Amino acid sequence: MKEVMTVEFDEGAGAVLRIQPLRAPRDENIYECVAENSEGEISVQAKLSIIREDLLPAGFPNIDMGPQLKVVERTRTATMLCAASGNPDPEITWFKDFLPIDPSTSNGRIKQLRSEAIESTPIRGALQIENTEETDQGKYECVASNVEGVRYSSPANLYVRELREVRRVPPRFSITPPTMQEIMPGGSINITCVAVGSPMPYVKWMLNSEDLTPEDEMPVGRNVLELNDVHESANYTCMAMSSLGIIEANSQIIVKSLPKPPGTPVVTETTATSITITWDSGNPEPVSHYIIQYRAKSPESKFETVESITTTRYSIGGLSPNTDYEIRVSAYNTIGQGPPSEPVEARTGEQAPASPPCNIQARIISQNTMMVRWDEPEEPNGQIKGYRVYYTMDPSQPMSMWHIHNVQDSVITTIQSLVATETYTIRVLAFTSVGDGPFSDPIHVKVLQGVPGQPTNFQVGEVSDTSVELTWEPVFEKEGIISYELHYSEGRQESQVKKTFGPTSSYVVQGLRANTEYFFSLAAVSNKGIGAFTNEISQRTSQASM
Repeated sequence: MKEVMTVEFDEGAGAVLRIQPLRAPRDENIYECVAENSEGEISVQAKLSIIREDLLPAGFPNIDMGPQLKVVERTRTATMLCAASGNPDPEITWFKDFLPIDPSTSNGRIKQLRSEAIESTPIRGALQIENTEETDQGKYECVASNVEGVRYSSPANLYVRELREVRRVPPRFSITPPTMQEIMPGGSINITCVAVGSPMPYVKWMLNSEDLTPEDEMPVGRNVLELNDVHESANYTCMAMSSLGIIEANSQIIVKSLPKPPGTPVVTETTATSITITWDSGNPEPVSHYIIQYRAKSPESKFETVESITTTRYSIGGLSPNTDYEIRVSAYNTIGQGPPSEPVEARTGEQAPASPPCNIQARIISQNTMMVRWDEPEEPNGQIKGYRVYYTMDPSQPMSMWHIHNVQDSVITTIQSLVATETYTIRVLAFTSVGDGPFSDPIHVKVLQGVPGQPTNFQVGEVSDTSVELTWEPVFEKEGIISYELHYSEGRQESQVKKTFGPTSSYVVQGLRANTEYFFSLAAVSNKGIGAFTNEISQRTSQASM
């Protein structure tokens, strides 16, 4: 487990960045130290390079003898030993509680004893502390460094006891291990137990009646239990002991795996926009919550997620009508999300169509008969049961007064008994078993055989401050069209301008006024006469350029 810490000097004049354990290439980087105050800031950078143990250069420093656990009485002298070798001879420095020790600041109380290397005798740099104080107690490390690199010793604790005549203190825990912790099967965990007292207590770990800490290696004050590849739950006991008593603290490690998949969901209710499901937890132990994933059954659709469900029944809303869905459920506990259940498939109910039939077209095929055709709605919301064609010679009448022609299983029909030379307005809707959908936009047709139908897709193209481009598509055969007649007006004025031009699919109206709304309508002309005009469309010209 990686630990990164910043340890500041007591005076606040510096800090140490510590990374342990180091891993390459994860921790290789350039690190920057920044110092700042009210007058400004300054920074310096250092590059950290990490060398594998089997690739170390020949002269890389080696700790031949590191410091050992030491207990001294206050005011006595303590000596922490260190021996190192390397080429060139390494320089030895010391750290206490992760901060460097500067003997020059101790008024001679702390000295670093040096001896030169003689033949194969390693460099020695013992640390001697005279007249020890409680503040000298802590974790010491010696560091050997030369041009090839830096090597840290294993840490060793120095404990400073009170003089024997001073009052003695029974052991107590300063860091108590967690009473319970959950991990996944095969996981690893470190449990820390720290005790203090006077004299300092020894600390050991036990599993039931089994000693996990060898008697000859029992540390003083602090003991970290390292557990790897754990597959069974167990209760561990930390014991701290001294001549003044024994104390215990228990820590329960629970091996908890991800939850099992819930039972296959069961569909209990469907509407046009929702599906209600229930499911069995599938887990003997409680779970935190459930997660539902659902998607429409099409190749390009992706799962959508509903989280934090605390019951085993849920209604998924906002769905599309008449659509097949795939639904699955996962359980979530303190470890994480488990695998999903087997999916269930369900189809939402029908609704009335949400859009009208598309591309309505009509043409006169005899003296009093017209043919009407269309395309299916883009949003049918169910199975289309049929269509209703509404038609009238007076579009100002309410729709209930129009003639209705019902059509089943077809997108084309003929309507007879029309009045010759009259112009009819036509609208079409689709219906499902639930109800009628919306009406299409009206189209117009003139009952005169050989007269062209109403142009379709009549719309505005490019617009400027003095012109508007209009585009359209002819209905049915374009060979019979000899010209087009365009009517337009400025605003809602009664007077209209008429333009006639040859067969084409676009026309640019010129000479218009800037920033003015115009209304346009178009009809096709054949040798038999002029057809029905389109519905009016409007467009405002652009602002005049300065």
